[in-house]
Amino acid sequence: MLARILGSTAILAGLSLAAPVTAETTLHILHINDLHSRIQPITGSGSTCSAENDAAGECFGGVARVATAINTLRDELQAAGENVIVLDAGDQYQGSLFFTTYRGAAEAEFMEAIGFDAMALGNHEFNNGPEGLLPLLDGVSFPVVAGNLDVSADPSLNGRVGDTLVLDVNGMQVGIVSAVTLDTLEISSPGPDVVFQPEIEALQADVDALTAQGVGMIIALTHVGLPDDIRIAEAVTGIDVIVGGHSHTYLSATDPDRDGPYPLWVNAPDGAMVPIVQAGAYSRYLGHLTVTFDDAGAVIFADGNTMLLDASVVPDEAIAARITELGGEIEVAMAVPVGETTDHVEGDRSVCRAMECSMGNLVADAMLDRVREQGIQIAIANGGGLRASIDAGEVTMGEVFTVLPFQNALATFQLTGADVLAALENGVSQVEEGAGRFPQVSGLRFTWTPTAEPGARVASVEVDMGGTWEALDPAATYGVVSNNFMRAGGDGYAVFAESGMNAYDFGPGLEEVVATYLGQNSPYAPYTDGRIATTQ
Repeated sequence: MLARILGSTAILAGLSLAAPVTAETTLHILHINDLHSRIQPITGSGSTCSAENDAAGECFGGVARVATAINTLRDELQAAGENVIVLDAGDQYQGSLFFTTYRGAAEAEFMEAIGFDAMALGNHEFNNGPEGLLPLLDGVSFPVVAGNLDVSADPSLNGRVGDTLVLDVNGMQVGIVSAVTLDTLEISSPGPDVVFQPEIEALQADVDALTAQGVGMIIALTHVGLPDDIRIAEAVTGIDVIVGGHSHTYLSATDPDRDGPYPLWVNAPDGAMVPIVQAGAYSRYLGHLTVTFDDAGAVIFADGNTMLLDASVVPDEAIAARITELGGEIEVAMAVPVGETTDHVEGDRSVCRAMECSMGNLVADAMLDRVREQGIQIAIANGGGLRASIDAGEVTMGEVFTVLPFQNALATFQLTGADVLAALENGVSQVEEGAGRFPQVSGLRFTWTPTAEPGARVASVEVDMGGTWEALDPAATYGVVSNNFMRAGGDGYAVFAESGMNAYDFGPGLEEVVATYLGQNSPYAPYTDGRIATTQ
């Protein structure tokens, strides 16, 4: 569906090339999204890059490169008298050992050093509960916003997270409205006291409030994903620009391998054209959008591109030194090899959230292997829990943590066959949206129909019963292993929480299980075997 949307709107991007007729005010927006704690440089597949490979020019990103890119552009533009703001569209948290170790304080420190002007909350900012936001909120001086949240009943967040803000940019008033995905309720841990409102309804109210204050230029800084950003642009009146995140969408003005054009233009309800931008993920890119407003605050020109932060971008020395300092205690433990692989293990979200992937097989097989002797026949892992690929060769503990950063524990329980089927239906119900609930499995195989209605997509299921494949029996009881996040109902797996019998949610850490399995099966040969198939 996303490809179809992008294809239908890409033609609008041509409008951005028209020269402005009456250039009144120009604003430069530098932006990132979904950094996911990639404090250190990353490999091409998104995992942490070794110092040797980085020195060889083979790596990308890392916050020291982000700092150089932002500071260089900001300094040059401001020296030329231009207006510049720096925005983050959420999900600084979760994804590397820096977050596991420092619980958000490191991300806050580097954002503050770079000098962001505003940040939208992402869903992963709630991974450690509402109180887990405090290291971020305490560590930054700039505003953090989420306009569709009511946090007044939560003592940790009351008064700490704003609805809207107005930035004074050289006397120019720039309004910021924001929203975080409603999926946060299922895919993270916001707690019972944080109240979520529908994004479109909340954004329209906030835009109207800013407009009533006389603010003419309004940017929506969102963490809802590109499909929802398009719906927002089509439904909300008064938004001039959308700077988004959550879907990790790589928009580009020039790259033929892009997910869509930069900016992506969408028709608003009042006939205006709204440019939408997003800059991939994991610190690989910096977005730079140039927007010109007329004297009424309407967009008359927008153009720009995403900038690849490769080896040509020299890391900021002070930030790089601080990263080395903080990484010292992490490095020793994480550099320990746990095994090796004969080939690339595919863990990219575009694959593991839509189909069988080799990383999903590795993780699900490791889970089942660990508890099979406890009477467990089936493993179900969420594709969204897999956060990186692993390159061929030696695998360190740090790489395993990068793939599995959530500190989830194994959870074992029993389900009827009917409930197993319900779980699989949930898993394939939102593939079009790239949802993380897609089921990577072991001990069973299933066929599903992408064109069928959600809830009626799974065509057949078989379970490996001691070496013999047998059709899933709705009335039978099966032993299941998953992770504690899913067992608690995360990613829509309410059936695990409501129907799981004889549950134990406190098994070993998933990263330790996978590291041990790799060591026991080294060199590990990644594979897919057709355990998840589709039919028309």
